[in-house]
Amino acid sequence: MIDLTEAAKTQIEKLCKDNDVFAITLGMKGGGCAGFEYDWDSAKSREDLDEDSTIIETGEGNFAIEPMSLLYLMGSTIDYKTSIIGSQFEVDNPMSKSSCGCGVSVNIDMDKVTEAENNLITEIK
Repeated sequence: MIDLTEAAKTQIEKLCKDNDVFAITLGMKGGGCAGFEYDWDSAKSREDLDEDSTIIETGEGNFAIEPMSLLYLMGSTIDYKTSIIGSQFEVDNPMSKSSCGCGVSVNIDMDKVTEAENNLITEIK
């Protein structure tokens, strides 16, 4: 569903521990120069999350995806990259048509989202 690289897991654990939070969260919201933006945040406790959130345990931390955003993120790989000019989470999202140079804004291919949704409905039946 969503893959986290070892570097991403390590950073999520560090952020959870250093900030005394239950989870690092990822959602999608409208906006940005490409149509949608990745919305990173944290949740202090399990109760701060929607009860239908997808939670991936990373050892000493958790990564949570908001339920309404899951279809837009299906099949994504999340990595944590460090370079001379900074560090950030990077999302390799197969649902995207294109993304902004900043890595925060993304244009979603709605045909792929619809296909993923139809596949999920078929699996449930």
